Amino acid sequence: MRGRSIRSCVLMAALVVVGVGAFTPVSVLAKEVKIGVIYDYTGPFAAGGSQANAIGTKIAIDMINERGGVEGYKIVSIYADAQSKAEVAINEATRLLEQEKVNLLMGVYSSAHCVPLAQKVDAAKQFMWINTCIATSVIKGKNLRYVFRAQVHSDQYGAASCTFLNENAKAKLGKDPKDVKIAIIYEDGPYGTGVAAANEQTCTKYGMPIVLKEGYTATAPDLSSLVTKLRRARPDVILHTGYNPDITLFWRQAREQGLKWAALIGHGAGYSQYDKLHDAFGKDSEYIYTVDPVPAQLLDPKSLAPGLGQLTQDMVKRYKAETKADQVPPHVSIGFNQTWIFLTDVLPRAIKKYGGTDPEALRKAALDTDIPDGGTIQGYGVKFFPPGTEMAGQNERCSPVVMQYIGGKTEVVWPARLRTADPVLPWPKTHSYSNQ
Repeated sequence: MRGRSIRSCVLMAALVVVGVGAFTPVSVLAKEVKIGVIYDYTGPFAAGGSQANAIGTKIAIDMINERGGVEGYKIVSIYADAQSKAEVAINEATRLLEQEKVNLLMGVYSSAHCVPLAQKVDAAKQFMWINTCIATSVIKGKNLRYVFRAQVHSDQYGAASCTFLNENAKAKLGKDPKDVKIAIIYEDGPYGTGVAAANEQTCTKYGMPIVLKEGYTATAPDLSSLVTKLRRARPDVILHTGYNPDITLFWRQAREQGLKWAALIGHGAGYSQYDKLHDAFGKDSEYIYTVDPVPAQLLDPKSLAPGLGQLTQDMVKRYKAETKADQVPPHVSIGFNQTWIFLTDVLPRAIKKYGGTDPEALRKAALDTDIPDGGTIQGYGVKFFPPGTEMAGQNERCSPVVMQYIGGKTEVVWPARLRTADPVLPWPKTHSYSNQ
């Protein structure tokens, strides 16, 4: 990522006013909405999806400003680097709110950052729009009033992988689900712990035996003891939730110790960065599964509201131009989609219906959001659970998909209605980690 483009604070260009056709330079827009955008631009989370998420967010903001801003307001982004450290994320949030006087906070990649940050921001009655941070624990049981997440949450990730296995066990593995041995391994922060808990609950519901469940510190220098336990447990399928450094370490040590299994399903983060997986594992990155919201470019535009297909194309074009990358990971769509929802649905309503951009106006506007399925570039709709409910502030209409890397491409293999390719399960005998 180019630091100069990510950290530019004031976005200056000639802009087109939506629906008018006249050109209005940003510089003549008298009013501003200042957004504090927090991501991990450095540290282990950066390559695990945070940078891609940040670029998607920036692209959405750029495009909105190029269209004339929002109801006469220019969007001014002030970017902050959380450095993959929770304490830095909290300090940067405080700086953005108290010194930079931003109207709201946006972004945040790591759930370990979001859990304390969301509660702190909500207690201060400031507005926070979460773009990633998938851990269910960020929202569940907290009754947050000023924090909203249109993104999928970890309970859904954990359920999706087990549901996929339950539906395909007999046809693909030739086994009844109750005979498919599952190992659950995960980084032990809120993100990994949340997904793992949902893995265990859902796989157990389907009768799949859990032969090992074990967490580890994401910064662990050695995972050989975990690999040894996996060799003894002999799982058919490994469900893994992790970031890039720990994923790379696990796979390297698994190969060194000769660990073999039939399939691995990852859950977003490092497992959704195909280019980095390929750089690290080469041909062994083939047939890895990952659970995440769908990359928008994989959806049939006909299934979406008019104009969203072209919007996706514009996003992909800009991302490739920005990064020179061939692959567009799901985190780009996540960052773009969440930002676009806020800027085109929530913010205009706050200004027009509730009279401004203060936290109370933004909160009321978010609660009014009612986007049907097919109304966002990632296919799902948006409606937030109201205050006083267990998941207050969480989108009730979001959902993930299961993807697989096949032939150098990212394919959707679950659910069936969105499938772009038939899943390869188990791994082919030629795969380095295959137990076939």
